[in-house]
Amino acid sequence: MSDIIRRDPRAEWIARNRLHPLHAAMQPVQHSWMGPNGIIRKNVHGVGFIGPNGIKRIDRSGAQQGGAAKRTAAVDVQLPLHQVPMPAFYISVVPDMVGGRLSSHDRDLLGLARQLAGSDGAVLAVVFGEHKENAFATAGVDRLLVLDGQAFDGYSPEQRVQGLRAVDNQFNPRHWLLPDSRSGGGELGRRFAASLKERPATRVWQIKGDECIGRAGAGQQDLARPLPRLILAAVECAEPVSETRHEVLPVELSTSLARSLPRIEDLGAVAVDPAAIPMAEAEFIFSGGNGVKDWALFHQTAAALGATEGASRVAVDDGFMARDRQVGASGTWVTARVYVAVGISGAIQHLQGIGACDKVVAINLDPTCDMIKRADLSVIGESAAILQALIDAVHTYRNGTKRDAA
Repeated sequence: MSDIIRRDPRAEWIARNRLHPLHAAMQPVQHSWMGPNGIIRKNVHGVGFIGPNGIKRIDRSGAQQGGAAKRTAAVDVQLPLHQVPMPAFYISVVPDMVGGRLSSHDRDLLGLARQLAGSDGAVLAVVFGEHKENAFATAGVDRLLVLDGQAFDGYSPEQRVQGLRAVDNQFNPRHWLLPDSRSGGGELGRRFAASLKERPATRVWQIKGDECIGRAGAGQQDLARPLPRLILAAVECAEPVSETRHEVLPVELSTSLARSLPRIEDLGAVAVDPAAIPMAEAEFIFSGGNGVKDWALFHQTAAALGATEGASRVAVDDGFMARDRQVGASGTWVTARVYVAVGISGAIQHLQGIGACDKVVAINLDPTCDMIKRADLSVIGESAAILQALIDAVHTYRNGTKRDAA
């Protein structure tokens, strides 16, 4: 038998034709890419990837052999259970938990805590109030402490610092990790550091041994310093936990928190015009592209949802949106929790600009476009009909909520 490797012209043609139904199956798996902060991210789910525990991912689906198993439904893999019966020390993490769930920043933080804990330590997650998260086990949490009550509702930094002081007195963690974010972790961490009379390390993106490296000089320089007890970490500070599951044993404070008269009164959220929110700070972005034919309906839908409007470069060049609303590498890099793309095919510059978004929803007529491949949720159909149905659903939900409240 000849050892000559023969080319498959048809397979090569399918790989170049983005409209072909088998185009996605012919694409090579991307093992690494550069994140928005210039840090190389690795595909921890890729075949052959060696994780921090030395476990190598093996293809058991038959896809590498071209078998029919790759067309079958995926089978849930039971990850190995990591247990720490008697922790030698604790690494405490206070995630932001925006919306009651772990964000990508929180998962990076837990990945960093897992590195610091090693095999002898346990990761203790401290959560304020009720939450909706059910994936603490796969995020690297060994112990979970929930501090709930009316004292921690809303904006209550003084009460939260008091709760963290109680946790510090009982568990005496080796390190405290908080996200250096605008969602509350940055402020809470600095208040907590002042309460402990310690100097925290801020905007930390890398830890090497007993030294940590943080961003300085408007993000243009790196500042190295000895590893302190309190760390405020930036996004992409570590790889999220993906190869182990953890016990998530609940723990409680041994003493009740003393009631104190707060000096800060939370008067509730202030209504803000979504159009006045800068694109880089928006949490919910409703973006339109070349596939939007009824822009009046698009604006009406964005207003009904209370979302900040964005647009692709094509829509901006055509004059439908202002230049400061352009999303992408040639416009604004966004970090929204929810990004809805209406009629956007997904050029590479646009996909780079939304790379840090948590959830992406795509509304498009083309089921094979790149935006559909990137999206966490896809809706295939005419945008006008979908937007009108979305407006009706929002009005029905709000009217029903008002009737139930009455």
